[in-house]
Amino acid sequence: MTDKKGTGFDFDSTNLVVFLYQWRKPLIIISVLAALSSAIFSGPAFVRPKFKSTVILFPTSTASASKSLLAKNAVTKDDLLAFGEEEQAEQLIQILNSDEIRRKIVDKYDLMNHYEIDTGHQYKYTKLFKEFESNITFKRTEFMSVQIDVMDTDPVIASAMANDIGELVDTIKNRMIKERAVKAMKIAEAEYLEMKGFVKELEDSLNNLRGMGINDYESQSEVFNDAYAQAISKGNRTAAKELEEKLKVLAQYGGAYVSIRDQLEHEKEQLSHLRAKYQEAKVDAEQTLPYKFIVDNAFPAEKKSYPIRWLIVLVSTISAFLMGVIGIIMIENLKKIKK
Repeated sequence: MTDKKGTGFDFDSTNLVVFLYQWRKPLIIISVLAALSSAIFSGPAFVRPKFKSTVILFPTSTASASKSLLAKNAVTKDDLLAFGEEEQAEQLIQILNSDEIRRKIVDKYDLMNHYEIDTGHQYKYTKLFKEFESNITFKRTEFMSVQIDVMDTDPVIASAMANDIGELVDTIKNRMIKERAVKAMKIAEAEYLEMKGFVKELEDSLNNLRGMGINDYESQSEVFNDAYAQAISKGNRTAAKELEEKLKVLAQYGGAYVSIRDQLEHEKEQLSHLRAKYQEAKVDAEQTLPYKFIVDNAFPAEKKSYPIRWLIVLVSTISAFLMGVIGIIMIENLKKIKK
């Protein structure tokens, strides 16, 4: 490159190859020192190696057990054994990021001490949560599964934590669903018991009317009227008088009998419907279901995943080389400015 008049920072070497050749020794020394330093300082004496364990799971569909197993008009999309879709995968990740899972893992593995955090520090929990988030990550894969990655200095602890986090998904989701399901069950139970009591009252009223001799208003009325007409035509006053009494009872209580009978039939249908709803709600409130399909469980890693020493050495060497080139260019231009 040629200099331009009035410019103090032009690189005046004829070409880059010539420039690098002229400064090959300093650049080689800088690169070698950077490589050696990065190799040494990325070693286990300075950086504790970490091992990674992974759990891969698929979310299940959000279908309830009652609707899938007990409902008469079950829809195929409510299949209890179906895999979840994108929405369910996102919900699963939200559960994995919940404070409840983090708190249970922190308590079980005593991560405050495991991560060597000073318990007397003013911001100990902030440091703990940052360390937790840097070592434990969750992500959705392209296949709509959820991947749980746990990094730790102990491969056994890493795999145990990953598996425990996967298991806690069911615990948290079942708790969330049961909180709502139990309330729904209590509402359905109250409605069912109230309707059951009302039906019992109607049955008792109907039994009282039957005790008065009213068993089937329509047929009895027809039979009694025919018999009364025949008794009158034959002049049988005794039979006619008895039939008159029965017809009076029918006339007095027949309407009530018909009304209660028809209402009882309707209320029994409603009772059957409420009973089915109550059974569905009871199943949802009492049953515990898994909400994930585990594809791969975690196991203790045999090789460390962090730090990647060759990558650190490579990046450090290239960075040192480039910084060396820039530094030499600046030195040359400063010399030129002084001249």
